[in-house]
Amino acid sequence: MAPDFELRAQDTFSRLRSAVSLPLAFTGLIALAVILTLRGMDMQQVLVMVPRQPLFWFVFAAFYLCGPMSEWIIFHKLWALPAGGFGALMRKLVCNELLLGYLGEAYFYTWARRHSAMTNAPFAAIKDVAILSAMVGNAITLVLLVLTWPIVHSTRLGMENTSLVFSLVAVLATSIAVMAFRRRLFSLDRRELAFISFMHLARIVVATVLSALLWHMVLPDVPIIWWLFLATLRLLISRLPLVPNKDVVFAGLAVLTLGHETSIAILMTMMASAILLVHLLVGTGLVIGDLVRGEKPA
Repeated sequence: MAPDFELRAQDTFSRLRSAVSLPLAFTGLIALAVILTLRGMDMQQVLVMVPRQPLFWFVFAAFYLCGPMSEWIIFHKLWALPAGGFGALMRKLVCNELLLGYLGEAYFYTWARRHSAMTNAPFAAIKDVAILSAMVGNAITLVLLVLTWPIVHSTRLGMENTSLVFSLVAVLATSIAVMAFRRRLFSLDRRELAFISFMHLARIVVATVLSALLWHMVLPDVPIIWWLFLATLRLLISRLPLVPNKDVVFAGLAVLTLGHETSIAILMTMMASAILLVHLLVGTGLVIGDLVRGEKPA
């Protein structure tokens, strides 16, 4: 006698999609984040600091698009992601930066579910890509920490030894736990995992070099080798989970190392403001595009 119930795949959002439109909710959240952030920004001060050289903005665009482009290459290999999927990855970036970390992954999952002809089970790939991104970042952090330990240890710019040790333990524990349970955590095969890891590594290296180049273009009197050092150190500090006031620690270390207090402080403020402003412009463009089309986000 045939059973009177229907078996369904685990990777499904049918009930949730029938109850609420998640992509439309993400659009509303992005719009709200843009409005709230703009209210707290001094746009006149930001615009005064912005460089006018076209070459700077060409490099800045490459730096900004480094993450989405690397992810597009990854998912193009896994799913044959079309060129139109780059817009979804841009929305993923804005969600993570303006709203909450990994909320972009949730959006990208809902987007992929709506494109079932491309992939029927997107969760496995998105999960593996996110885990490998954290693992590669942790590995690079540990290498950089060893290389820069004499300088970091001697400066003591708010980085107490206890906090640094606990941060290092947290990074190590996370990576070790993932490796111990890798057979249960990862769903893709080894070749795909190796390719994804390589892309994450390439993204981090390229982004680090481009950020150093941007700083050098604004302050050309500072040797670019110092900017490369500070770019790698910034990456290191950003990955340590238990060190408070990371931006303050990095800015203080940059000033102490190079000695150009005023110019470096202005540069760091300008870069942070410029990146935030681009996030706002991209988010606004995505929201306007959704309103003009009069449909759910693609």
